[in-house]
Amino acid sequence: MGVLSSIGTGKRAFWDALKAGTSGTCRVDGFIDLEGVGSKVGGAILDFDPTNYMEKRKVRRVGRASQFALAALKNGLEDAQLDLDGVEKTRMGVIMGTGIGAVEAILENHLAMLEKGPRRVSPFFITKYMPNDIVAEISLATGAKGPNFGSVSACASSAQAIGTAADFIKLGYADIMIAGGAEATMLPLTYAGFDQIRAMSRRNDEPEKASRPFDAQRDGFVMGEGAGLLFLESEEHAKARGAHIYAEMSGYGQTADAHHITEPAPNGEGAQRSMKLALELSGLTPNQVNYINAHGTATQLNDKNETAAIKAVFSTPPPVSSTKSQIGHLLGAAGAMEAIATMMAFEENMLPPTINYENPDPECDLDVIPNKARQAQVDVALSNVFGFGGHNVTLAFKRF
Repeated sequence: MGVLSSIGTGKRAFWDALKAGTSGTCRVDGFIDLEGVGSKVGGAILDFDPTNYMEKRKVRRVGRASQFALAALKNGLEDAQLDLDGVEKTRMGVIMGTGIGAVEAILENHLAMLEKGPRRVSPFFITKYMPNDIVAEISLATGAKGPNFGSVSACASSAQAIGTAADFIKLGYADIMIAGGAEATMLPLTYAGFDQIRAMSRRNDEPEKASRPFDAQRDGFVMGEGAGLLFLESEEHAKARGAHIYAEMSGYGQTADAHHITEPAPNGEGAQRSMKLALELSGLTPNQVNYINAHGTATQLNDKNETAAIKAVFSTPPPVSSTKSQIGHLLGAAGAMEAIATMMAFEENMLPPTINYENPDPECDLDVIPNKARQAQVDVALSNVFGFGGHNVTLAFKRF
């Protein structure tokens, strides 16, 4: 696994910060012009230097999300201890998700054209903006020649990428799949857009406490940025090379609400089916699940509907927590980040907390592992990710 987040780079730093309940959110209006925008907080990566991961001449050719993805790839390769020279490249593929893509490339080049004419548009504009550049850059960096495409399904993008990658291995298309997501949308335009629909927190006076999943005083999500990816392998291939196996991906559910472009279906009907399908295809029962990493956005509608969905599937819901309380909402990369957190829960039998939980909400009456990590045996876990457009994905993992 590879990860780049506002609380740490690499799985160890990321996980240690999660366990400690570290908040990676802060005021961002010091470096983003948010004049007139209500929300001014975010889970920003403040110390990122892309030249640590690529040549300087390449930096201006790729968007920030692709830069994040290449950084996560570097520490992911180290964690996987994968010798690329010894891998059959036609049996290795890449599927990466992003919700929006390199919006900054559109803004920069549109402004250049308006002010100085079309000849000032960068020759790298198209390749920098296209959402699949994230996939292409990883393929180029690793030489992966197997299944290769991007997943764009709002906040469900990287979870869909991981689920589909597992299917491709099961179907025999590949032995190794690199799957996850990257997002870099901390820009005035995206802030203004989400703020206009009142989806983002305006708790600007307490930025580190702004993301409050399941709390009665939650007031919206906090924008995050970063990248996460997993190396999925067939059991045979992983064993043959002596790979460290975090867990088995046993199945996943994927459904659509067909209800509303932004609001979840009442009582999380689509989310219910997503969780049930993940369990069914994994050969698991609800009472076997020890932990759920929730979508938990800290919006009014998501948290109460996700709670209702969990209670409809589980007669006695297991402990639930939201990683977004610490790193914010990474949109298309959220599923990958949360899958990594779930993998580490297996690794150490430790459940990450939901921080900033101070005011219980009767409509969110779950055990949300409030504020402090908890030691617990983890043999089966689910990771929920839901997106605008009514996309629902539940990834199911079990101890190998």
